[in-house]
Amino acid sequence: MIVVVGSRVIGPMESYAAGFAAELDRLGYTPLSVAGQLRLAAHLSRWLAGEGLDVDALTPMIAGRFIAARAAAGYTAHRSPKALSPLLGYLRGLGVAPLPTPVVARGPVEMLLERYCCYLVGERGVGTATARGYAELVRPFVVSRATADAVDLAGLSSTDVVGFVLAVSGERSPKTAQRTVSALRSLLRFCHVQGLTGLLDTAVPSVANRRAGLPRFLEPAQVAGLLASCDRTTVAGRRDFAMMTMMVRLGLRAGEIAALRLDDLDWRSGEITVVGKGPRRDRLPLPADVGEAIAGYLRHARPGAIDRQVFVRVKAPHRALTSGGVTQAVIAAGTRAGLGPISAHRLRHTAATAMLRAGAPLAQVGQVLRHRRALTTETYAKVDRDALRALARPWPEARHD
Repeated sequence: MIVVVGSRVIGPMESYAAGFAAELDRLGYTPLSVAGQLRLAAHLSRWLAGEGLDVDALTPMIAGRFIAARAAAGYTAHRSPKALSPLLGYLRGLGVAPLPTPVVARGPVEMLLERYCCYLVGERGVGTATARGYAELVRPFVVSRATADAVDLAGLSSTDVVGFVLAVSGERSPKTAQRTVSALRSLLRFCHVQGLTGLLDTAVPSVANRRAGLPRFLEPAQVAGLLASCDRTTVAGRRDFAMMTMMVRLGLRAGEIAALRLDDLDWRSGEITVVGKGPRRDRLPLPADVGEAIAGYLRHARPGAIDRQVFVRVKAPHRALTSGGVTQAVIAAGTRAGLGPISAHRLRHTAATAMLRAGAPLAQVGQVLRHRRALTTETYAKVDRDALRALARPWPEARHD
């Protein structure tokens, strides 16, 4: 445990100071950061004593009052609610500070969307974040049917559905419009199951796919440059090299990389368990180069962390890396390699293309990518130019009469 001098905590927080310092140390905070957090805890403790309050009164509202008082007193550091996150997280974990009161859905729109999210998560096996995203996409549609007391779906017709899609198509990008149409079909199926409407999901028109004909992928030389841009003498470089090696070899999504746990690595059998979309868990072979990259990170670079996720934040607190963190790592590597800000999904396309070029049939590519429908995999047939060349009819020769 780090011993910090000059940050004595007296008052209601005094009995928690030593444990808080040890927790910060375990999460990878530097001695300087620990000292700053303890000074903040000392100020909070004095403020609570002056207000006649104890630790169990530390609601978000009380914490906000303290932050406002700290700013008014002229403090220049730790003046935002985020600054209290480590301390409040520790106290809430001990059960001595109250948890934030969950926001209760109010109004007919919020209540219907909340039921829809619960349906997606509980019945359809959709992830919570994805369910929330779907709900936000169809929120304008629900709002358009809302009155002061309810959401009027009884008189909903196919004309109303088509009208909404036409309006959305003119206001949103093609990709967002396509996602909105998918979400709207899902919402209408939910409403039908709940007895709120008739079967209207078939009335939802499709949005034209305006994307380029070929999936965008990296050539082998570009992949080599991307991986070489990761400085494996650093913690971040070893981590990013391991993540991107998995992406270009196995086609894992950013969310799947972030969700990977230490228990998902079966070193003895040379396999890896991937938690995909929804509740799916698939086992894939672990190639030697991928295993070496992961092992190098685990042995020489991974900070000690309480999370069982394989990839964790470089800076304290050393908690699990999010899918957004994985995406940002790929963007940064692409910029360093002179490829521009490439997306994490582009590495998935790269993995599929490499397998096709190595002679793997489309069915096997679909198994590695864990596609649910063969139609999804067939888009990669367009990049197999050798196979397509055999299907092309010869250009008719000019006739000379």
